[in-house]
Amino acid sequence: MKRNISNVLVSWKDSTSRKPIIIRGARQVGKTYSIKEFGSEHFSNVVTLDFERDRSLAVIFEKDLDTKKIIFDLEIHTGSRIVPGETLLFFDEIQACERALMSLRYFYEEMPQLHVIAAGSLLEFAMSHISFPVGRVSFEWMRPMTFKEFLIACNKEILAENIPSVFMQKPLSETLHNSLLEQLRLYFIVGGMPEAVKKFVETGSASAVKKVHDDIIYSYIQSLVKYDSKTDIESLEQIIKVIPSKVGHQIKYTHLDPVRRIEVTKTSLNILEKAQLVNLIHSTTVSGLPLGADISSKTFKPLFLDIGLMQSVCGIDPKESITAADLNSVYKGAVAEQFVGQELLAAGGSENQKLYYWSRQKKSSSSEVDFVFVRNGKIYPVEVKSGSKGRMKSMHIFLEEHPEIEKGFVLSSTFSGNQLIDKMVFAPIYSELLSC
Repeated sequence: MKRNISNVLVSWKDSTSRKPIIIRGARQVGKTYSIKEFGSEHFSNVVTLDFERDRSLAVIFEKDLDTKKIIFDLEIHTGSRIVPGETLLFFDEIQACERALMSLRYFYEEMPQLHVIAAGSLLEFAMSHISFPVGRVSFEWMRPMTFKEFLIACNKEILAENIPSVFMQKPLSETLHNSLLEQLRLYFIVGGMPEAVKKFVETGSASAVKKVHDDIIYSYIQSLVKYDSKTDIESLEQIIKVIPSKVGHQIKYTHLDPVRRIEVTKTSLNILEKAQLVNLIHSTTVSGLPLGADISSKTFKPLFLDIGLMQSVCGIDPKESITAADLNSVYKGAVAEQFVGQELLAAGGSENQKLYYWSRQKKSSSSEVDFVFVRNGKIYPVEVKSGSKGRMKSMHIFLEEHPEIEKGFVLSSTFSGNQLIDKMVFAPIYSELLSC
């Protein structure tokens, strides 16, 4: 299946200032498949080293990290030539060998002509306690498949090419809107996990997709436990079961698990965040840039990894998404907020791969805007709503308190095209959040 990362990797391959690149992201979002496909298309050969499956590889990196010696030993181990300019050297699940992770800086310094890609699903665990080659590697993120990637996988390329952007003020035909909305209903159910999308394309069966979702969740729990023997598996299972239902809501640790101590819950939530299964959206006052400089560590909302997994864990009937007159109303609006947050994260996040929202807590009037994000140095608020202009109380308050912000976006599933009213752009929920 065609993924956006392919174009990024082609640009990286051709760059004259190329560094080894690390692809980060949760398990089963398609990192290994996409890298191998890229390699087979653009290189004479691909040498793949899976540090999780082949533990004997670690011996090659145990002593010194001389790149010529490493390449020689890897050629002996794999039986494949590694030729700069012709070979793609792929370190898969690199977090399982911390010395290999450290070696990337020496590949950059001593053998920059060799194309080296690394990937890992639990990299954050390794990066937190080793000397990491900062400035010697570059990073890219892979998330679950976006709505656009889903359309392409379903052979809906024409629809994918015509998804509007919130920044493009042009008429939208009702035919295009209805067709995109029909596919979006399916995406709400299937989500963006490649295995689930593949199963849906092959079978068209919601029950078959549900089985894939269940298997993925189970595999996540098992993979996390082996990385920390002290992990409380019952706590992880509890939070994974509960947190999808908390999307769109400010939460407290006691709401996630009223039985266990807060310290245990914090640890489990931290593990899930490091594994990219949960993204915490922190509240910011939007007092200036960067947004992350003025956030509340105690006030946050969760976003789950994937909208399909979220609905599956919550037990939402697929018919609800298929038949709902307003997609923004499904599961009290939480599914629509998950979708927008997921798409925003795939587009780089609010800022630096993080998500933020705005909230103001006052006795007389509390207000909240679902997301705020930065594009080209400008701040934009986003509300995911089904209502009319008159119901945008929080957005009105935000724009009044921040007169320097030129406009905000209100996303809904109702047909309107892009309409600008009082500094608010009303746009379809599926609109891309990328600037022109």
